[in-house]
Amino acid sequence: MDEWPALPYSEWSETLDTLHMYTQVVGKLRLALSPFEPEWANVGLYLTARGLGTSPIPNGLATFEAEFDCLDHALVLRTSGGDVAAIDLVPPTGPLPVAGFHAEVLACLDRMGVDVTITELPQEVPDPIPFSEDVVHRSYDPVYVHRFWQVLRQVDVVMKRHRARFWGKTSPVHFFWGSFDLANTRYSGRHAAPPVGAGPIMLKAEDAEQIAVGFWAGDQRTPFPAFYAYGYPRPDGCEDAVCRPGAAAWVESAGLFILPYEDVRTSPDPAAAITEFLDSTYQACAQLMGWAADLVLQQPAGG
Repeated sequence: MDEWPALPYSEWSETLDTLHMYTQVVGKLRLALSPFEPEWANVGLYLTARGLGTSPIPNGLATFEAEFDCLDHALVLRTSGGDVAAIDLVPPTGPLPVAGFHAEVLACLDRMGVDVTITELPQEVPDPIPFSEDVVHRSYDPVYVHRFWQVLRQVDVVMKRHRARFWGKTSPVHFFWGSFDLANTRYSGRHAAPPVGAGPIMLKAEDAEQIAVGFWAGDQRTPFPAFYAYGYPRPDGCEDAVCRPGAAAWVESAGLFILPYEDVRTSPDPAAAITEFLDSTYQACAQLMGWAADLVLQQPAGG
């Protein structure tokens, strides 16, 4: 159980909301300075040995990076010129409100010679507050942040094994700071029409036929952590498709296959349960969408 810790949404929702806003501030650095890639592949964060990081971000011909250290609970900024700065996320005076975090990040980057401007309004959240005005979100529980990272780093390994077996175009396994989920998407190579009335994010995220999987920590609408999967455009018959393990199901109100994390962590082999969910939902969607059967490599011995 300790390897796959409990992550009840109700116990850390305020910390989750604050961490979500922190990651939006940092993620927007990549959005501002990285060249656009289809389906927003240029904006995600990545699991590191200590937390979540941006990977190198261009600054002219130099680079810099930011990493949330979930062991020492700091945001660490580094440049290719050798500068290093750290922002304590649990200072003696208490956790930083988002406004204070936003100001410190930009001030540190300015001192390090990184000239960047980001949009201040958070994305993909209800009732967004501009970063510089947000003194509402100021909770940070190190225990739950560490638990969340511990879950993410293990899911990241399982999802990378899943990703590695696909012959076609596939996204990295990356953490989207807007929707606050760890995701991987497979593509058929065929274009698709975005949903009617789609905003700027979905116009570029859903312009290709895809089968996506991921993990998120929950929100007010879905107050529990869970794994999800879907095909886009939604294939006819997915509501009747068989998915595994037994706790997984199609949820019509969400338009997703859902597997609650609690059922995974309490199973005899959590990694195997996640793999079964990823594989079974892909097979169901791929069959309904008419994808070639040989796009996935067979599982290697001992893999």
